[in-house]
Amino acid sequence: MSGAAVVLRERADVDLRSGPDFLHASELRLILFGGRGGVGKTTCAGATARRLAPLDANRRLVLVSTAPAHSLVDSLGGLPPPPNLEVVELDAAEHMDAFRRANGPKLRELASRGTFLDEEDIRSLLDLSLPGMDELIAFFEIAKRIETSPEDRIVVDTAPTGHTLRLVAMPELLTRWIDALDSLLAKHRYMSQVFRGVYQPDDLDRFIDDLRGTVSSTNGLLTDPVRCRFVLTLLAEALSVRESERLLDELDRLGIAAGEIVVNRLASPSGCPVCDAMAAEQRRALARLPARLASRSFWGVPWYPDEVRGSHGLETFWDGARVLDLEAEPAPPAGIAAPARPRVEGRAPLPPVGLRMLFFAGKGGVGKTTLACATALHLARARPQQRTLLVSTDPAHSIGDCLDAWVGAAPKAVVPGLTAFEIDAQAELEELKRQYATELDEFLSSALRSLDLVFDREVMERLFDLSPPGLDEIMALTRAMDVMSEQEIDLFIFDTAPTGHLVRLLEMPELVDRWLKAFFELFLKYRSVLGIPRVAERLVAISKELRRFRRLLADPASTALYVVTIPTAMALAETEDLLASCRRLGIDAPLLFVNMVTPASACASCSARRREEEHVRGRLCEMLPDVRQIAVGRQGEPRGLERLTELGAALYAEGE
Repeated sequence: MSGAAVVLRERADVDLRSGPDFLHASELRLILFGGRGGVGKTTCAGATARRLAPLDANRRLVLVSTAPAHSLVDSLGGLPPPPNLEVVELDAAEHMDAFRRANGPKLRELASRGTFLDEEDIRSLLDLSLPGMDELIAFFEIAKRIETSPEDRIVVDTAPTGHTLRLVAMPELLTRWIDALDSLLAKHRYMSQVFRGVYQPDDLDRFIDDLRGTVSSTNGLLTDPVRCRFVLTLLAEALSVRESERLLDELDRLGIAAGEIVVNRLASPSGCPVCDAMAAEQRRALARLPARLASRSFWGVPWYPDEVRGSHGLETFWDGARVLDLEAEPAPPAGIAAPARPRVEGRAPLPPVGLRMLFFAGKGGVGKTTLACATALHLARARPQQRTLLVSTDPAHSIGDCLDAWVGAAPKAVVPGLTAFEIDAQAELEELKRQYATELDEFLSSALRSLDLVFDREVMERLFDLSPPGLDEIMALTRAMDVMSEQEIDLFIFDTAPTGHLVRLLEMPELVDRWLKAFFELFLKYRSVLGIPRVAERLVAISKELRRFRRLLADPASTALYVVTIPTAMALAETEDLLASCRRLGIDAPLLFVNMVTPASACASCSARRREEEHVRGRLCEMLPDVRQIAVGRQGEPRGLERLTELGAALYAEGE
């Protein structure tokens, strides 16, 4: 399929009125919409729920959001849903608290039966680690609903790509966590068998069996193509296409069906320079789809003039969907309908000299990566004496795709004065686990064997499986802080994960630091049992870097956050929430980039979008009178050093 164009086509063999298959497969119990941030997952999920609800008034439909930054209510336009449609924005923290209240005593009793740790140790480890399980417990709620309400159908609006992968891989993670809990009972079972001649399962065994049953049934549902469907949603943009490839590869590995792909917001050539340029660039992006994806069903949805919100917009959303046919015709040459030069209203001052950390944050798909890269490149030119580090904290990295250059897990010079890298958070955590296991094995192999050590070995081997899931992101962050020190970096630019996960990352250092402190105290208390000094040293180093990070966050002279948004009502609501979180965390947010503003045009569609965008921008001015705003015109998809350097020069005023 490489080198071919993908075009909207009226096909005689397809009933276009019916739309995608997932709208008609009545046996489907779970429909998940996922993809890169900003591609319209929430809209697709809401439109699907609104389309399905009236088709079977006697069947309950549940529309669920698992993204930390919920936007379902905004998408629905504040109107009440049909009687048989329930809208749920999962509060992970609330479900986590309920899980702790119900099962905390069981978890502590499990640990007390099977390890040398005392009650205080158990409480500190389990209680501290459990808050990091909030996403897992929230997923339990979806599984529980499916099991207890066999007639319900659930449509899920997932978090952006990196965190969606965590969601669908949760059965695997939960199995490891349950295995860690089960190992705590091993010694108790053995002792009962030896001294009583029999072991009688009790409430704790049943608790573990129930957890395993939930995980097993959930995994069975996710991997059943008859009952579960993952609908990949993407935009006809190079970054979205590349990220979608990676997501599909992982879904295939996990055995989750993803045979239908929705390509959203397709522009139609109309003689309007803006629409024609966008349509040409979209065709070039879709031409990069690999041939191995040709077997999947592609559905194209047009770029509607008005923002799709409310009952009417959602109910008619799929009416415009058309089959995307693969045509063996060349994509438009790069020189045809080339993107215009950057259009910027107002220019931002350069970040102040002495600033150490600069975050680019906002809703997924608003252009954080693009603006972070453009800023980093501009600073490298404007301040040649300054050393800048550009790093991604988003699990779905796209810095390399944006720069159109290879960027890996090791720092790489992009241009003089600028270094970039994309940290593999999971690899950092796995390396620590491998080091921990090696040291533990070395010690236990040389120690005198005893009944306690035989069973405590398994417990201690699995102890990291009880750590907060966010530990990998924190380790990635501390890795970046290490590079900052080693290379004497002056400014650290973060391309962050979407809003909800950024707020969690900024809040997590305190939780993880407490967990690391509790874990390290165990090393000190039981050093004669554990004997693993290198891991202990690494944990101390991580704790020190976290404290340094927290000091920088709290200092407005050291840290700033540039908010990136787009002029839509849904993005407006999320921007307001993000800035409220910044104020609560004491983080300075002096600048707001309003990206993808539609340029003035005689085209009716462009004019309609422009009017709606001006209304939103007016709301932003009223809401944020003290925040400087920079409007960036829609310009296709800036990629590569040349276009990003041009954009950076347009964004910032010269001089200090």
